Amino acid sequence: MMAARIEHLVTSGVFTLDGGTWDVDNNVWIVGDDAEAIVIDAAHDADAIAEALGDRTLRAIVCTHAHNDHIDAAPALAARTGAPVLLHSADLPLWKQTHPNRLPDGELADGEVLPVAGIGLTVLHTPGHAPGAVCLYAPDLNEHDLDEHGTVFTGDTLFQGGPGATGRSFSDFPTIVDSIRDRLLTLPAQTRVRTGHGDSTTIGAEAPHLQEWIARGH
Repeated sequence: MMAARIEHLVTSGVFTLDGGTWDVDNNVWIVGDDAEAIVIDAAHDADAIAEALGDRTLRAIVCTHAHNDHIDAAPALAARTGAPVLLHSADLPLWKQTHPNRLPDGELADGEVLPVAGIGLTVLHTPGHAPGAVCLYAPDLNEHDLDEHGTVFTGDTLFQGGPGATGRSFSDFPTIVDSIRDRLLTLPAQTRVRTGHGDSTTIGAEAPHLQEWIARGH
């Protein structure tokens, strides 16, 4: 049986909130093997994501949060593959701004484990960037670097260099700082952080920056 692996697409589109629009590049993560996969954040381009999936069974389309740039292609990908769209219920108000006539198919719960390709992705509820923001922690998912100790997909909660933005509606800076301190900094330092935008990093590399943000936020 093939080991689970990570595939990475970058798709481009716009982020719209509070009356503003910005051009953005999004990371789309595919976790699985040759038979099945999970997509994390179906951003902008359902065709490109479907092409990357090929004939694999798509088990779920997982939304780290419901900002439009992370969910805009989710219904189209679901219609094409039959996979359910999963979102934390606290982000339904944001979801409805983009897809008012199409609800997600299921709710993500803190501590839930999503199985795929012989591994599990544990849902960590990490509000702050959005009320229903989640990260997905896979302690057994490593790339070729033997020094890695698992992977966490952080959406827009944690980036290389600090927390996600909290200057717009539905976001809160003290909340995101608490989420990062309590749910992410407790992971092993060598855990690979795969983000919603930009470059990957590790928990250990971000910890010193985050201590500064924590001090600033409290």
